Amino acid sequence: MLSPGYSYKLKCKSIDHKGAWLSTQGEQLFLPRRECPEELTPGETIEIFLYLDRDKKPTATTRIPLVQVGEFALLKVQSIGPHGAFLDWGLKKDLLTPYSEQAQKMEEGRRYLIHVFHDDENRPIASSRLEKFLVKENRDLREGDQVDLLVWAFTDLGAKVIVNNYYEALLYKDEVPPGLKRGEHHTGFVLRIRADHRIDVTLRRPGAAGVKDAREIILQALEVDGFLSLHDQSPPDLIRNQLGLSKKVFKKALGGLYKDGLVELGDQGIKLLEK
Repeated sequence: MLSPGYSYKLKCKSIDHKGAWLSTQGEQLFLPRRECPEELTPGETIEIFLYLDRDKKPTATTRIPLVQVGEFALLKVQSIGPHGAFLDWGLKKDLLTPYSEQAQKMEEGRRYLIHVFHDDENRPIASSRLEKFLVKENRDLREGDQVDLLVWAFTDLGAKVIVNNYYEALLYKDEVPPGLKRGEHHTGFVLRIRADHRIDVTLRRPGAAGVKDAREIILQALEVDGFLSLHDQSPPDLIRNQLGLSKKVFKKALGGLYKDGLVELGDQGIKLLEK
């Protein structure tokens, strides 16, 4: 049985003047004519999103929202009503965040990071109380695994991120690149699994591959005018602001470039050598 709040790929069984009938397990789902692509034909597979209309009736649409059940996203409050805040998630019917699910009172026009889940009546609703939907201790990740990161919040230690729509993790301050914003998705990597099973992540592939990436970043910066006013004694914040690299990775990459005869190191900075 199909559940509202998810997208599905279904086969079109038939079409009439009212719309299309889509095949599902044990029943048929109606797609209104206004939602049907002009080129849709019987036998063709089409992607739809299932939601509940005002009468709590399952309704199909070809509009795929910005977020689905089980996912997190940064959404804008469209209006405030007696039951809570209504968020723009890309559908005609806005997504409700009940007052009981608001970590802080939401305001119209502002954006909030939310999680979508089913309420007791199987309706998709939102919550900004993110902690109750996240797992803090690692269960199946390994160091070096590639993961999806969603930037959650910034602290003195760095950036709190959501990993694979499941885990809470930390991107340390010296790993945070300039301009990183809340609500952004990035590809990241598991940096370490701590003794308490908490997860630390990085935006750069750990090990030799990460150093190789850093070498390219330094060389690209040097190609502008052949000189960078950075060296291995530069403050970590200065290195991060100019290159988006941690000092540790910067020094490893710089040492490799020097050994390969690609750069000259001086008290004032780095000079690119002619090949």
